[in-house]
Amino acid sequence: MASGKPVPIPVVAYGPGSQADDEEGLDYLHLPQGMDTYRAPRLPEPEALAGRGGALRVLRAVLAALAGEGLPTVPLEGLQPDELALVNQVLGEGEVSAQWLPDGSDRRAAQVQESVFAGVWRVVETDAEGPQHDRIEVGAVPALLRAAAAADGLQPPPVLTQIPDGVLNAPHLLAELARHRAAWQPGRPSEVINLTLLPMSPADIAWLDHGLGTGRVLLLSRGYGNCRITSARVPHTWRVVYYNSQDQVILNTVEVGALPAVACAAPEDLADSRERLAEVLQWVAQS
Repeated sequence: MASGKPVPIPVVAYGPGSQADDEEGLDYLHLPQGMDTYRAPRLPEPEALAGRGGALRVLRAVLAALAGEGLPTVPLEGLQPDELALVNQVLGEGEVSAQWLPDGSDRRAAQVQESVFAGVWRVVETDAEGPQHDRIEVGAVPALLRAAAAADGLQPPPVLTQIPDGVLNAPHLLAELARHRAAWQPGRPSEVINLTLLPMSPADIAWLDHGLGTGRVLLLSRGYGNCRITSARVPHTWRVVYYNSQDQVILNTVEVGALPAVACAAPEDLADSRERLAEVLQWVAQS
């Protein structure tokens, strides 16, 4: 993915020896250099598993949920500290994390972390008094994030005043996005507007963001480079920005639709996680 910025190479002649030997004039955009992949959890020694039946019960419930044979939510309240530590050790940290941020007088919030098993999420809800609900949730994405983003879209839309100087294309894009929102239905593919390919000034980007508003749901995917996803204050709308390993923007988009697929576990991911967790539990049982 390129930024659309031209590479400033002045061409004055052709043929061998016609160009300078140094490459100081080259201005390539660095692409991501690393990719997060599955790493098997570091399991404790067999004797360390003694007396941790609560942790094994939780992990078996997660496996049943992955197989479609149990509830998608597994509560963690009631586990002893050593049992919770074992669950944390087995699940590890995957490539997607998320936050549901507090807003004004509403101090409810949540921290979400995908485990190394794609589609297995750790969800901790909090309020003004601290953590309230600690659970594991199995699915493409935690239901709480979808519900919070939907609630953001029901808020009064941002108020747009007189268009400031330097804003040229943002009003047209806001009108186009409004048409996409009116036409979109659940189950339909997302409509994606690639801002990287459009003549958008910094003032245009700022006015577009102001017109969409910033919601309370924030996701970060670290699969190949970084991808930052933010819900808007209008229905079914997301700001999705991709960065390379130098933290430079390489793709800047607005999506109208369900939660962007880059943050969701696909059905094949869930099937793969079921197989891997089954292998872990088989090792535990043999221990």
